[in-house]
Amino acid sequence: MAAASLAPAPAPAPAPAQTKNYKGFVAGVFSGIAKLSVGHPFDTIKVRLQTTTSSRFTGPLDCLRLTLRNEGILGLYKGATPPLVGWMFMDSIMLGSLTVYRRLLRDNLFNPPWHPLHDPNRAMPSYGHGLAGIMAGATVSFVAAPVEHVKARLQIQYAAKKSERLYSGPIDCVKKIYKGHGIRGVYHGLGATLLFRGFFFFWWGSYDVFSRWMGKHTSLSAPAINFWAGGLSAQVFWMTSYPSDVVKQRIMTDPLGGVLGDGVKRFPRWKDAATAVYKEGGAMGYWRGFLPCFLRAFPANAMALLAFEAVMRALPE
Repeated sequence: MAAASLAPAPAPAPAPAQTKNYKGFVAGVFSGIAKLSVGHPFDTIKVRLQTTTSSRFTGPLDCLRLTLRNEGILGLYKGATPPLVGWMFMDSIMLGSLTVYRRLLRDNLFNPPWHPLHDPNRAMPSYGHGLAGIMAGATVSFVAAPVEHVKARLQIQYAAKKSERLYSGPIDCVKKIYKGHGIRGVYHGLGATLLFRGFFFFWWGSYDVFSRWMGKHTSLSAPAINFWAGGLSAQVFWMTSYPSDVVKQRIMTDPLGGVLGDGVKRFPRWKDAATAVYKEGGAMGYWRGFLPCFLRAFPANAMALLAFEAVMRALPE
C-alpha cells in the first residue's frame, strides 16, 4: 500500500482519496527531516561554490577543508534552521500535492472513469507523472522561495563571529529584509525558483521510469525500489536543472541594497544573472559546484523517500 503512494503500480485496495492525501502530507514532513540531515553539508558547499569565484575556493574539497578549519563542523550546517522547518513543509506540500495532482491527471485526463475505454488497472504514462511534478514544483515554490532565499544569504556569511555578520540568524535575516524591502524582498528570486522547479518534470517522470523497470526486471522489495528509484531520479533532475539553480542562487544572494547596506544590486533580471555567470566562467560556470550537489542528490533523496514510505506504512488508514 505504501509503495503505491509514489510507485507507478496501482494499489490492490486503494484507500479513499482523503486518507491518501492525509498520509502523503504527514509523511512528507519526515521526508524533509531526513533530507536535511543527510544533505545540508553538501548544500552548503554547493552554494558557496556557486556564489563565489575560484579565487576563494579551488574546488569542493578545498571549500570543505577551509570551512572545517575556519568554522568547524557547524559551519557546514549554517543556514540549516530555515530548511529544517521549511523542508518539512516543502516535502509535505510537494509529496502531498504530487499525489493529488497525479490523481487529478489520471482521473480527468489520462484515464477518466467516464470514458468508454477506462481501465482501472491502466498506469498513467511517465510524462503524466512529469506533468504532475511540474504542478507540484510550482505549488511548493511559494514556500521554497523565501526559505531558500534566507538559507542562501546565511550560507554565504563567511565570518566565524556572529557579531561580524549582517544577519545573526534566520529570524534576524527575515526581519531585516522585510523591514527594508517588504514581502517582495522576502520573496526575492520567486521567478527563478518557479523556473528551476519546473524541471521536476524530469525528476518524477524518471522516477516512474525507474520504478517500472525495477518492478519488472528485479526482485527488489517496494521500499528498495523507492530508495533506488528516488536516488537515481534525483540525479536525473539535477543533471537537467543544475544550470538554472546556479542562476537562481546568484539572484538570491545578490545584494538587495537600500537600508540593508549590503551592496549594489547587480541582477535586476534573470537574464542579467545568467549572463554574468557565463562572462565569469563560460559554459562551465553553469556547472560550478555540481559535484557536491550530484553526490548529495542520491543519498539525501533516497533516504527522504525511504523515510516517507516508512511513515506511510506506519500511519493508520
